[in-house]
Amino acid sequence: MATDLQMTPQLEQIHGEIRDNFRALANGFQKLDKIKDPNRQSKQLEELTGRMRECKRLIKEFDREMKDEERGNPPEVNKQLNDEKQSMVKELNSYVALRKTFMSSLGNKRLELFDMGAGASDPTADDNVQVASSMSNQELIQAGNKTMDETDQTIERSKQVVAQTIEVGTGTAVTLKGQTDQMGRIVNELDTIQFSIKKASQLVKEIGRQVATDKCIMLFLFLIVCGVIAIIIVKIVNPNNKSIRDVPGLAPPAPSRRLLYLKASDYLE
Repeated sequence: MATDLQMTPQLEQIHGEIRDNFRALANGFQKLDKIKDPNRQSKQLEELTGRMRECKRLIKEFDREMKDEERGNPPEVNKQLNDEKQSMVKELNSYVALRKTFMSSLGNKRLELFDMGAGASDPTADDNVQVASSMSNQELIQAGNKTMDETDQTIERSKQVVAQTIEVGTGTAVTLKGQTDQMGRIVNELDTIQFSIKKASQLVKEIGRQVATDKCIMLFLFLIVCGVIAIIIVKIVNPNNKSIRDVPGLAPPAPSRRLLYLKASDYLE
């Protein structure tokens, strides 16, 4: 029926992209039956979920374009386009139900983020197929739109979680950077303290050497003074000792005076 539809180039392009995605979904689910590794099955389901999101977006875009051109189209063309849109929604819902079946068989909790609106009280895949077959076209459209809206809400919640995680990571990075800078300043201060301690140790050693030198000089001066005093004492006690030189600056001792006296006989003469 799709080939007989009268569509504008824009609608034709959107319709073709939707059909391409549906073919890719069909092939993907066929390959999924042959995959035995749970990790590869999970990856394949993620890729198929992305395809279903793209189909949902394209169906919404198809509906907008169809409504924009509804006034200029004959009623039968609008009816055909509406039927085609309902058919695409129903086909998308069948892939959603098929995905839920694989999800329940895998029991993979990591794919819960990509859930297309399923909840704890949702019916099983078989029940969904039976209900969809008994629903009218308008009900199918409403159910498809509801499912796609729930998917959008799930994606928005996932985005919020990612944004919060990024915010927490950014705050942690800022805190770590501040702590790293503080540690750098502490290391620099420790280096400065170590340098000051080293300089102080050198200064103490120099002061110690200077004090030792001063003590030696004072000792030598004391010995010189003691020697001079000893020489002076010896010179006073034994002035005739020629082996001791006169102390520079000290006058030699006066010669001993002899008392001169005249004998009485000398006066008589």
